[in-house]
Amino acid sequence: MFSSFFQTAKNSPFRTPFNRVQCDDGQSAVMGSLTPSAVGSQPAPVVGREIAAASAAASPTDSCEFGSSKYFALCGIGGILSCGTTHTFVVPLDLVKCRLQVDQAKYKNLFHGFKVTVAEEGARGLAKGWFPTLIGYSLQGLCKFGFYEVFKVKYADILGEENAYLYRTYVYLAASASAEVFADIALSPFEAAKVKIQTVPGFASTFREAVPKMMKEEGINAFYK
Repeated sequence: MFSSFFQTAKNSPFRTPFNRVQCDDGQSAVMGSLTPSAVGSQPAPVVGREIAAASAAASPTDSCEFGSSKYFALCGIGGILSCGTTHTFVVPLDLVKCRLQVDQAKYKNLFHGFKVTVAEEGARGLAKGWFPTLIGYSLQGLCKFGFYEVFKVKYADILGEENAYLYRTYVYLAASASAEVFADIALSPFEAAKVKIQTVPGFASTFREAVPKMMKEEGINAFYK
């Protein structure tokens, strides 16, 4: 039993990125017991062995092939649905949070912030900034989920199949960091407009009203502060 746990932990993709994954030689665990090769040696990769997850063709039950254009598109759509919708649902909480940050004298705490906002602007006021939130975080999710998969495949191609597997944690870290750069670039203009709408009294009530004002007052830099 413990030998199985050891092998699982040894090859887990969630292990520390500072350890190198080593392919075993197929003889490391026999009949539930560990042999010396599993502990002290570093056997070479097995000749002819392929990484099933990376090399297997799509089965008839799969909706698309891994690494195909449809696969990347579906990942992007998943990002849109998960990020865009969830952030839009919490716009009232986000609005009060932003106002607490910029005017603590007026909005003393979370519940007081809701009370003051509803008293001054009605329940509808809690939805201020919903449109730039929906579009901005949908674009962020599209880039974050979609480009993460794209960069994973591209970096794996650069390293080669064997190295991409052995150092997969580094590949995942690099892919996620690269994707987040594009995700934040896409989000920033919409987030900047959203914060203006929510925290500057009388500035604008809608995204369409806020954008030209921001451009006129500060230029393009207003969207990437």
